Amino acid sequence: MHLLGPLGVWGVFAVAFADSALLGMPVDAVVALYVYRDHRHLLFYVLLASLGSTLGSIPLYLVGYEGGEIVLRKRISEERFLRIHRSFERHEFWALMFPGMLPPPMPFKIFVLAAAVFEMQFRDFLAAIFAGRFVRFLVEGFLTLYFGPQIMDLAGRVFRRHFYWVLGTVVLGVVVWLVLRSRRKQSALNG
Repeated sequence: MHLLGPLGVWGVFAVAFADSALLGMPVDAVVALYVYRDHRHLLFYVLLASLGSTLGSIPLYLVGYEGGEIVLRKRISEERFLRIHRSFERHEFWALMFPGMLPPPMPFKIFVLAAAVFEMQFRDFLAAIFAGRFVRFLVEGFLTLYFGPQIMDLAGRVFRRHFYWVLGTVVLGVVVWLVLRSRRKQSALNG
């Protein structure tokens, strides 16, 4: 926090931007500390972190657009490449938003590259990242207010140790939500 002091409230934006543009930064811990120290501005910090993360993803999108398929194919297996491609073909917004909601070790930069490789519209790209990051940082902010900033460290350890269980739970929740939504629409059409 001493290094971020001169940046004031913009520190959370700068860390989120650097995290998305360059290298992994402790953006979750920074958001948690900002929220914990000044809980009245939770929404402001969440917006700044989401905006920083969104804008920081633009350089990687441009790299992906100019020749990212080669880079992407070097980083992941052919099977995974095809699976990600199918998910972008079906629901490109959700294929980027959901990984954006998940904390590390989710390899989010791969999905950012994939969005460019599979030619996702730039407007939708920005909206999906912003929405995913907004949900992530908002949940983190509320958890921080309720449990304190140490919850981010605990959540990170649980997520790393039980990645597939956490991911499965999120996927199951989304599937249940989509099924319920579909049933409501069907019943509205039939009723």
